[in-house]
Amino acid sequence: MGHIDINQFVEENFKVADFTHLNWRGTFQEYVDKVSENPTIARNSFQRVHDMILSYGTSNYSEYKKEITRYHFFDDPIENGKDAVFGIDVHLMKLVNFFKSAAAGYGTEKRVLLLHGPVGSAKSSVARLLKKGLEHYSKTDDGALYTFEWRDDEATPILGEATQFPSPMHDEPLKLIPLEVRSAFLEEINKGRKEGFKVKIKGEVCPADRYIYSQYMHKYEGDWTKVANHVRVKRLILSEKDRIGIGTFQPKDEKNQDSTELTGDINYRKIAQYGSDSDPRAFNFDGEFNIANRGIVEFIEMLKLDVAFLYDLLGASQEQSIKPKKFAQTDIDEVILGHTNEPEFRKLQNNEFMEALRDRTVKIDVPYITRLSEEVKIYQKDFNAEKIPHVHIAPHTIEMASTWSILTRMEEPKKSDLTKLQKLKLYNGKTLPGYNEDNVKELRKEAIREGLEGISPRYIQDKISNALVKNSHSGCLNPFMVFNELEAGLKHHGLISSSDQLDQYKEMLAVARQEYEDTVKNDVQKAISVDETAIQTLCANYIDNVKAYTQKEKIRNKYSNRLEDADERFMRSIEEKIDIPESRKDDFRREIMNYIGALAIEGKQFDFKMNERLHRALELKLFEDQKDSIKLNTIISKVVDKETQEKIDVVKSRLIKNHGYCEICATDALNFVASIFAKGDSAKS
Repeated sequence: MGHIDINQFVEENFKVADFTHLNWRGTFQEYVDKVSENPTIARNSFQRVHDMILSYGTSNYSEYKKEITRYHFFDDPIENGKDAVFGIDVHLMKLVNFFKSAAAGYGTEKRVLLLHGPVGSAKSSVARLLKKGLEHYSKTDDGALYTFEWRDDEATPILGEATQFPSPMHDEPLKLIPLEVRSAFLEEINKGRKEGFKVKIKGEVCPADRYIYSQYMHKYEGDWTKVANHVRVKRLILSEKDRIGIGTFQPKDEKNQDSTELTGDINYRKIAQYGSDSDPRAFNFDGEFNIANRGIVEFIEMLKLDVAFLYDLLGASQEQSIKPKKFAQTDIDEVILGHTNEPEFRKLQNNEFMEALRDRTVKIDVPYITRLSEEVKIYQKDFNAEKIPHVHIAPHTIEMASTWSILTRMEEPKKSDLTKLQKLKLYNGKTLPGYNEDNVKELRKEAIREGLEGISPRYIQDKISNALVKNSHSGCLNPFMVFNELEAGLKHHGLISSSDQLDQYKEMLAVARQEYEDTVKNDVQKAISVDETAIQTLCANYIDNVKAYTQKEKIRNKYSNRLEDADERFMRSIEEKIDIPESRKDDFRREIMNYIGALAIEGKQFDFKMNERLHRALELKLFEDQKDSIKLNTIISKVVDKETQEKIDVVKSRLIKNHGYCEICATDALNFVASIFAKGDSAKS
């Protein structure tokens, strides 16, 4: 064990210089100089949150012919993705647009922001990210903000027999500029500035600061310059743990809710000192609204609040002021963020007494993810080789759990020829004959409730964890282990409300199991028929034949150089692999040719990988031509000759090298696929 000299260690690793600028203190004049130089210092809370989100950069991509912006802030760069939010970029764009509009003063700054969605849909993660981001941003040069304290050289009754009195609500120092000269001051400081960079001062300081200010004004017979000498401006670092600029309110027992938790309460010990309970210095400005001034206040399960609390919310949002007990309206500058689930929101909609709150609320939906690749990212964050080095997670394990969770969230397609699984694949960017981006966009539009019901990511995380614990001895976690765990947990799932829902979830599990069966078969087939050049040749041959068939032309035989009819038997041998019946062959062939034609117009070359079904058919055809050389069904018998064993080892090593399998799951996959073929062969005979 190494010996650590703690003083030396801290001295070397904790640079004091990095923290001195966070403790800046100066006169009121020095602060005005800072603002003149950099007006963003005096931003309001909405402007600060908006700038904070943008400070991490953006990237754009196109989905259904619509430009989508991904804000990198939601990848949680602060804590390396711990609270990253995936798959809901469209909804996050609406959230950022809310802040953009509020920052510009278009009216949304007078609204309560309400995140609405099912349990486990990342509402809390978004709220946590905004709070954490703001906290971090306040420590940077770009996010610097300031407050003030009153100072006197000697203990004075004005400051309650103390030499200093910090602004209890961390107010903006510029609010101390008298109302009479504010407009002239702003005109002067904003001369020549563009609209977006102008300094604005809104509201007045809190009652305690106002009282001290008026006492000093009285003492100096209205000489404001002498009053300003008692003001010390200091850097303000927002901190949720220290309850500075970031507040969180969670409703407790409905019978004991007290609005002083939001707006502060009288400090009875100080009444003796100040002689009156209406002296603002005897008041604790420590309610969530008070301490969150200049930042953000989060209301957890907001609509569970008592009605009296909701009235406080109305004033806080619309008037941007609160009413502490026994004091005048007090100005606040903070983002009010709430989140709620659907039953509570429905209650709000049906309650006519809540009309005022509904009118002052901007609802942003935070649904479940319905794109497979994004859902997978949630679980890969926790279940990966870095975090779980002792257990290998077999290929497709997380993907199959994600497939099932998304299937439970999807609505049944209105088109009878489309299954839920096919719809899931379309959403994930795969192509299907007869479906283009517009069709998929239409599918999304018609499914109004999609993503608002179903299995939450938390359930999947819990069950993968269970499966890992139960099967850690085996060294490898495969999809079957996770499927078993997912199914076993359904009986005790608290959010399943009916036997119909349970049956539906089980049915979707069967679909996911079948999908895994097809996927693992596909992996083994690829490992056997790994030759992509052979697939390319096969594809070119098939396309030539289809072209000749659809255009009623002849095709030149490359061996005899004679013109011949399209090879019907060859085309059918490929089409049958993907269950295209004789009656549908003409349609399928025409679809392929139309697709190639459409690509040609765009100047693109057709590649067999673009059409998933054709790609699959070609692989199966090639596999069929080669599988007999391996005799797959001999794998499950105990006696395997040396030559076959060598071929099996080659396939296994390809699975490990090309498809991410380990020795254990590669052996399992081969045995599983061999057993399927053995069943198929015995069924044929």
